[in-house]
Amino acid sequence: MLEDRDYMRQPDYLPRVSLTVALIIVNAIIYVFELVVSGHSRSLFIEDHYFALSVEGLKHGFVWQLLTFQFMHAGLLHLVVNCWAIYVFGRAIEEALGWKKFLILYLSSGVVGGICQVLAGWLWPGLFGGPVVGASAGGFGLIAAFAVLFPERELVLLLFFIIPIRLSAKMLLMLSAVLALAGIVFPINHVANAAHLGGMLTGVIFIRQFIQGRWSRSGFPSGGAAPGEFISGWVGKSSLWRSASNKPDEDLSNDEFVKSEVDPILEKISRRGIQSLTERERQILEKARERMAKH
Repeated sequence: MLEDRDYMRQPDYLPRVSLTVALIIVNAIIYVFELVVSGHSRSLFIEDHYFALSVEGLKHGFVWQLLTFQFMHAGLLHLVVNCWAIYVFGRAIEEALGWKKFLILYLSSGVVGGICQVLAGWLWPGLFGGPVVGASAGGFGLIAAFAVLFPERELVLLLFFIIPIRLSAKMLLMLSAVLALAGIVFPINHVANAAHLGGMLTGVIFIRQFIQGRWSRSGFPSGGAAPGEFISGWVGKSSLWRSASNKPDEDLSNDEFVKSEVDPILEKISRRGIQSLTERERQILEKARERMAKH
């Protein structure tokens, strides 16, 4: 019934390489390049203000630092931790948003995080000064985006790489934000907490505004909505489900229900991704699943 629709068919092209994996590979290659070219000191990249992000570098007009610093790392552990975050959270984000929006989210989180860190360094040079490198701002942007898209998704983290801790994605985001704020109030050497916080804020804003459209003036998801799509939201959850034609869903046959209610939602998923669905649309899909299970 659903499989014969064009937007439900599998594409006939070969799967491309994951951008998430490509980012990890690029970070690793650049780290090796740093070691080889700089004779293991990396002074050209970090201390001389050419490619690492710094207040002095931006004062000299080295605006490319807002991108280059995201692909540099101060050590192997630094690289491994950031690549782990990109891999764990990036795969789900790339699948949900598509590679273009995923890349915009990742790089913009890094840029905004870098700007926040530079501003902190400009205001309090004794506490936040010095060059900044690492993909952590982009990584925290992915974590924040993941928490907004999948807030109740359970995660298992290894505290000190040994002790397993179970928590939801939204709790992980809250914990990360608290730690970043604490790090800003009580600065720790070599930890760019302002960049982390900026990355998280970017991730939340990007999903809320540009993907879900929850903060638009009209209060509706961006891109508009079909007539009758928000009837239950206005009338209340206790009201009968109604189709776009204002006919109670209970009076519709399965075919009518699929054509009037499910098809527009599946088309929306095909165009804008599953993350664009409203709560009512998700409930309609669940109702459709229950109806199909009875037949």
